[in-house]
Amino acid sequence: MQMTKINHEHYTYRVTWSQEDQEYVGLCAEFPSLSYLDESRVAAFEGICNLIEEILEDMEANGEPIPEPIADKKYSGKFQVRIPPEQHRLLAVKAAESGVSLNRYVSSKLCS
Repeated sequence: MQMTKINHEHYTYRVTWSQEDQEYVGLCAEFPSLSYLDESRVAAFEGICNLIEEILEDMEANGEPIPEPIADKKYSGKFQVRIPPEQHRLLAVKAAESGVSLNRYVSSKLCS
């Protein structure tokens, strides 16, 4: 029986410099415990992509649940955050002083 090749390309990859290791580190948001180090940024990216592809094949072979890529998930644009009442009041005041809704004020701060 031939296994279906899993497409790893929809996962969220990032390459950054590791000061500690003095190498580039390839990362995948959906698999935060995995990384791939290399002196080359391109090789670090290719390395983490290949590693994730191997992990997905292994997970499929063992019947393990495979994480859905963040890029494929549907988001409503809504989420709730619990904060202390004092902080809520302070944000409401800052929003009013800025002449915008609390939602718009908080959204702008989350994106900055």
